[in-house]
Amino acid sequence: MYKERYEEWLNSDLIDEKAKLELKGIKDEKEIEDRFYKDLEFGTGGLRGVMAIGTNRMNIYTVRKATQGLSNYLINKYNEDISVCIGYDSRLNSETFAKEAALNLCANGIKVNLFESLRPTPMLSYAVRELKSKAGIVITASHNPKEYNGYKVYGEDGGQITDVPAKEIFKYIEAVDDLSKVKTIDIHEAKNKKLLNIIGEEVDKTYIDKVKKLCIRKELIRDMADKLKIIYTPLHGSGNIPVRRVLKELGYNNVHVVPEQEKPDGNFPTAHYPNPEDPKVFNIALEMAKDIKPDIIFGTDPDCDRIGVVVKKADGKYSVLTGNETGILLTHYILSSLDEMKILPKNAAIVKTIVTTEAAEKIAESYGVEVVNVLTGFKYIGEKIKEFNSKGDKKFVFGFEESYGYLSGDFVRDKDAVIASALICEMVLYYKSKGMTLYDALIKLYEKYGFYKEKLVAIELKGIEGREKIEKIMQYLRHSMKDNLDNVKIVKKIDYKLGVEKDLIGIKEKTIDLPKSNVLKFILEDKSWFVVRPSGTEPKIKIYLSVIGDNLDDSKKRIEILQKKIEKVLNDACNC
Repeated sequence: MYKERYEEWLNSDLIDEKAKLELKGIKDEKEIEDRFYKDLEFGTGGLRGVMAIGTNRMNIYTVRKATQGLSNYLINKYNEDISVCIGYDSRLNSETFAKEAALNLCANGIKVNLFESLRPTPMLSYAVRELKSKAGIVITASHNPKEYNGYKVYGEDGGQITDVPAKEIFKYIEAVDDLSKVKTIDIHEAKNKKLLNIIGEEVDKTYIDKVKKLCIRKELIRDMADKLKIIYTPLHGSGNIPVRRVLKELGYNNVHVVPEQEKPDGNFPTAHYPNPEDPKVFNIALEMAKDIKPDIIFGTDPDCDRIGVVVKKADGKYSVLTGNETGILLTHYILSSLDEMKILPKNAAIVKTIVTTEAAEKIAESYGVEVVNVLTGFKYIGEKIKEFNSKGDKKFVFGFEESYGYLSGDFVRDKDAVIASALICEMVLYYKSKGMTLYDALIKLYEKYGFYKEKLVAIELKGIEGREKIEKIMQYLRHSMKDNLDNVKIVKKIDYKLGVEKDLIGIKEKTIDLPKSNVLKFILEDKSWFVVRPSGTEPKIKIYLSVIGDNLDDSKKRIEILQKKIEKVLNDACNC
């Protein structure tokens, strides 16, 4: 099957000669197989893959095909007056893929609002709603290595499409079974027909203004912002201009940008893995810190939807916070500030994912605020915002996920590192006014609410064999897993694919009101838990671990022990 597809592309008049030369140059049969044994999967996050020629790769042909399917879906759903917003980040080929998508939509009679240059993903989410478009596309692979790119689809609410629309769009994409069914148009013709509109400052300004309005302690910022020392790295991505702009307009005049990582560059020369979850991306910033001695260091990923934070400890050394730690700091700061100023809504709600720290629930509970849990993926947090606004029963205050994504306000429906950077600076400024560092504040939270510790372990399993191993692991955990983990009883097993939560002690069972997803969660009698799920965007299986210790050292030891136990279980699963 894969060989037939390979030959079809080699012989097609619709594939350009440069692409054919690349295909002819492949000497490894396994490489040909991997490129053509399937189509690049379109999931709830859209497309994501390595850039190369082939049906299972990101290239202009797979982008055009996906967009033709999306065009057909939109035309069938809305009939007329359809527009789509398109944004892109600093990755290699991002601008090219964005323009290819735009020209396909225009060829299908759909109006396009295309950003004039790279922008953060959350600004695309904002633009969809601001310009009343029916959908949005952003070309990014977020924090993946430079070889990757992706194609995310957004609904008219500004949120990433979730399961139901993703399946519908996928059917339309599948129906495009021949490249001859894919339309395109010349860019000049698209502009002459007024189908292609280039957007920029008019959207930027309204977005930045809304971000600034999210600040809570405006007088504190007005009086003290210029006293805060900040080091910021955009990691060669799209955050450089908007993050610096919002901070400057708020009065943060002491912002030092890491020069080696300032300019957009899809090769990510100083960060092979441009992910703020990786402490190594802050090495250059930490060198700068020796002279500047900042109050805070933070960095945003290439599409500026995630943010990583580095704080100064009592001994003068700097520590990289986890996504959960930044999340609980923001949760507490936002709720305590709103409560102190007597503007905390009575129906306030925090939204987090099922793999995110439960310390947030303890904090929210102390302020009488509800926490709503959703499946992994910020798209589900965006979906809840839409639901809250529709029903009017809850007021969204803050949402976050362990993978460094945060959101306040509801004019954006995706994680937003521009918003997060403004709130983090305000939070650091507040604690500075109290003679505390952010690390001091974190320790106080641990002492009050418990020493929670979380960890993510991602195991890469590539190709067909890797996919088979992942399926084997999930089957083992679902059907053959023991009811204890090295003599620690498992008290609950939650299967999100079957939609069932089992109480293994009381032998009770109840249904879960969440979309079906191939995810398993196990809760142990010592209140630790672990979640296992295949990644939706990479050839990996992900294991999320959580423990509660008596102190910081105890929680670190507990998480290491739990990790070893889980790794042994996965080993057994692969060998059974």
